[in-house]
Amino acid sequence: MYTGEMLESMKKVEAARDANTVLEPRRMTAAEKDALLETYHPDYKKSEFAALRVGVNRGELVPHELAALLEGKSRVNPDEIDLSRADYECDVLVIGGGAGSSAAIEADNAGMKTMIVTKLRIGDANTMMAEGGIQAADKPNDSPAIHYLDAFGGGHFAAKPELLYKLVNEAPDAIQWLNDLGVEFDKAPDGTMITTHGGGTSRKRMHAARDYTGAEIMRTLRDEVLNRGIPVIDFTAAIELILDDGGRCAGAVLLNMETGEIKIARAKCVILATGGAGRLHYQGFPTSNHYGATADGLILGYRAGAKLLYADTLQYHPTGAAYPEQIFGALVTEKVRSLGAKLVNANGEVFMHPLETRDVTAASIIRECADRGNGVKTADGVGVWLDTPMIEKKGGEGTILARIPAMHRMFAQYGIDIRTEPILVYPTLHYQNGGLDITPDGMTAVENLFAAGEVVGGIHGRNRLMGNSLLDVIVFGRNAGRHAAERAKSVTPGTPTLAHVKAFAEEAAAAGVEAQVQSPKLLPTYSHGNPDFQRKAF
Repeated sequence: MYTGEMLESMKKVEAARDANTVLEPRRMTAAEKDALLETYHPDYKKSEFAALRVGVNRGELVPHELAALLEGKSRVNPDEIDLSRADYECDVLVIGGGAGSSAAIEADNAGMKTMIVTKLRIGDANTMMAEGGIQAADKPNDSPAIHYLDAFGGGHFAAKPELLYKLVNEAPDAIQWLNDLGVEFDKAPDGTMITTHGGGTSRKRMHAARDYTGAEIMRTLRDEVLNRGIPVIDFTAAIELILDDGGRCAGAVLLNMETGEIKIARAKCVILATGGAGRLHYQGFPTSNHYGATADGLILGYRAGAKLLYADTLQYHPTGAAYPEQIFGALVTEKVRSLGAKLVNANGEVFMHPLETRDVTAASIIRECADRGNGVKTADGVGVWLDTPMIEKKGGEGTILARIPAMHRMFAQYGIDIRTEPILVYPTLHYQNGGLDITPDGMTAVENLFAAGEVVGGIHGRNRLMGNSLLDVIVFGRNAGRHAAERAKSVTPGTPTLAHVKAFAEEAAAAGVEAQVQSPKLLPTYSHGNPDFQRKAF
């Protein structure tokens, strides 16, 4: 299964394991981190970004792949869409998954007629695929203030203070809300929730359900939505937002993904919760994201006039599977490192502190493989070892099956026992740090258009700490649902229009933009000869 070179490297890892278990490299200084990121992190590769030529963020840099979609051709011809009819009508229209489910539950709580539309199925979202945990400062030695400082520093002091303040202060209530809904968090025999460290945290505040936390949270949210009887329209993508003649969001043009039919949904308020962009495979990176993560919400919101914030920043999770090929790019949760596994190069050397922030860790791995030549070569790539057997040396036999069974299962199906063998990892495109700019009540610059979850920018700054994404799905999903519902009570929509779609196309033409692609993208293409993802030699 392994090449001879890989087996020789693995022997070096095994020989150094006892020493590496007690070895704890120092954390980097701020200056060292800055220099490392500027040299090795993908966000700093200027050649991989383009200046937007149209829209409210004109002149700002975004990845080439995203620029093509933001400046792309609409999937609809406004002159051919009959907005006098309505296939669906509601008070609050929610577009998307995890954060969308949180929003829908709160809007329904407020007595508003609420509906969810989702491109695939409810639960087909990055929320479902999150593994390691959800942060909340709810232990005696912790506080929201300490949580704030960890997250603010980890995000390079770029988070919008009012958004981060809301995130950390509402975190304990979010955990209790989920617990009351039925999420099966890990607990000690006395009922106390078990918490662990994550990269960049100064306290153990990571709550988890083994290593399928996102799946457990999404299961619970989905069940609550369905039990409440909130209508869910599956396999239906939003392909354009509808505004009224006063410029306020008033619904969406939908595409039935199975029949190709165009549907019209009217609403008093709309909540975008469409998630991330990993399936755009920026810079040729693999991704841990679900199949529908193609930046739809950014495209729809931007075309309607919503501003983007930090759209040039992405999170490359440092530990994506680099071997075997069948799971290339799949997430290896940070929880593996919080339990004791360390990153080890081809020579058996621990080359960094295991719990640096994600951007610093990813850049360190790239440096180790590129300039230092200490990566482990596979048949079609490179990686470093994540020495998982260290977990059981530290925590005792059975720790892996008790705390990270999904990781054990994922590798075991390819003949790799992570209890006795290290695994190969390399950064994978994981999270969209930037997104739509919102106010603390969740509304974008477009009146009556709200946003929640990964489609939002500014909550985490320019880098996100582990466990804060599942948290913002809950905190800002609930927030958007409550405020959209309250606003919907006093909204009387005007005449629906797609004039903004025409205006955007005219602005693009005037700027000399020759749109080459339809947007939003909706789904990636991996057919032979037309791949969205062409793996580069990292």
